Parts: sequence; C-alpha cells; structure tokens
Amino acid sequence: MSHHTPQGSEVTRRAVVAGTGILAVSATLAACSSNGSSAPPPAPAEPGAPAAPGAPPAGPADQSLASTADIPVGGGAVFASQEVVVTQPAAGTFKAFSAVCTHQGCTVNRVAAGTINCPCHGSKYDIRDGSVVKGPAPRPLEERQITVSGNTIQLV
Repeated sequence: MSHHTPQGSEVTRRAVVAGTGILAVSATLAACSSNGSSAPPPAPAEPGAPAAPGAPPAGPADQSLASTADIPVGGGAVFASQEVVVTQPAAGTFKAFSAVCTHQGCTVNRVAAGTINCPCHGSKYDIRDGSVVKGPAPRPLEERQITVSGNTIQLV
C-alpha cells in the first residue's frame, strides 16, 4: 500500500502544478487583454463589430463581398476566403453559391463562358442556378444568400 500512497500524492502534485500553470496562463492572458495585446485576434473574428455594435443585425454588413461593378454580366467572381462565388447571369441579376465543389470539396477557382469551374477534376456548374454542367460533380453547388444594397453585394 505504501506504493499507492506516493503515486496518489504524485497525481495530486501534478494536478496542483497543472492548475497553477492554468492560473498563470489565465493571468497572462488577462494582462495582455488589458494592454491591448489581444485586441488583434478578436478583431479578425469580428471585423464589423466597431462599425456596427449591434451583433446579429450587423452580420450582413460584416460580409461585404464586392461592388456590383466587380461582377461581370455573364460571369462572376470567386471569394475563396468566404467560400462563395457570386455570378451575374443577366444584367442586374446576382446569384451566389458555395465555392466548394460537390465532388471532393475543392474550391472552385474561376467563372468563364457561363460556368463556375473547379480546377481539381474539371467539374463545371451553371452560373444561373449552380447546376452541374460537366461532372464528375454529383450535385449542384449549394445556393448562398446575398443582398444587393445600392452597388454593394453582401453575404447574408
């Protein structure tokens, strides 16, 4: 039994040391937060918070994608960081779809000749409705919600 007691004490000491380490990290993070050092990490996570402190209603404003002039009639543009592609199949009509190919999850990379094109295996989707024009993609691109306000296209 004497072996069980030291091991039990060892585990307890480890727990205390780990707990102390967590407290030290927490204190350090709190200190950084008050110095403004941790301000940059939250800023990318909440880019629109300073412009619109209202949270959910400000969401669409945070997701400004492009100007309507950036999307050519009969074409489109891929916004890889937002995983969305915006098209303008007819003048003044804007559509948005997921930029993730339904074949193997690659990101589509261009819009040309009326199709949204995936570089990985050659899948092509129609700019009007995201339907598959050329496989191997098994399903259409998922439609995404956008709003057009004046000349600004925003992801909802």
